[in-house]
This record gives sequence, C-alpha cells and structure tokens, in this order.
Amino acid sequence: MHKPTQEDEYFAREDAEKLRKIAAQQRALLADDEKRNLRALHHLHCPSCGLQMGEMNYSGMKLGHCFGCGGTFLASGDLEKIARVDSGHVMNDILRLFEHKKSL
Repeated sequence: MHKPTQEDEYFAREDAEKLRKIAAQQRALLADDEKRNLRALHHLHCPSCGLQMGEMNYSGMKLGHCFGCGGTFLASGDLEKIARVDSGHVMNDILRLFEHKKSL
C-alpha cells in the first residue's frame, strides 16, 4: 500500500479546491437562471393581487399601475421625483416619513 506523501496531499488539496470552485460557479449560474426565471414570471405583475400591471404617466414619469386592484407602485427613486414635482406639502411629508424609516 502506498503511503501518501506531502506532494500527494498537496495535489489532493489542489484538486479539491478546483472542484469547490467549479461547484460554486455552478451554484452562481443556477442562481442567475433562477433570478431570470423569477423576473420573467413576476415582471410587471401587481405585488398586491398578482394581475398584469400597466403603466401610468405622472409628470413625465411612468408608474406601475394595476387596473385590477387600483394600486400604483413606485420604482426606486420615484417618490423623490414626485416630491420634487409636487408643489404641495403632502408629498414632502410622505417623503420625510420614508426617509426617517431608512435611517432607523
């Protein structure tokens, strides 16, 4: 029976590390595929009722709107844009409410 040498152990560790890297790459690809599939399945669907959403124009911005339940949904940064367009204090008050939550 052959007793493993330091050289054999070194190459065994190298092979194991290569296999771990390959497995990590495969997991990452699977995760990317899964993300793409979920996006295709849920993209532009209402988070409240699940129906297909349409777009509404508001001051030159396109907002997601569900014509099934009547919900209007904002993308990241839309609330800030609306607050800048709105001359009233209501949107600014709402924006401050969300900014407070972010800092918590």
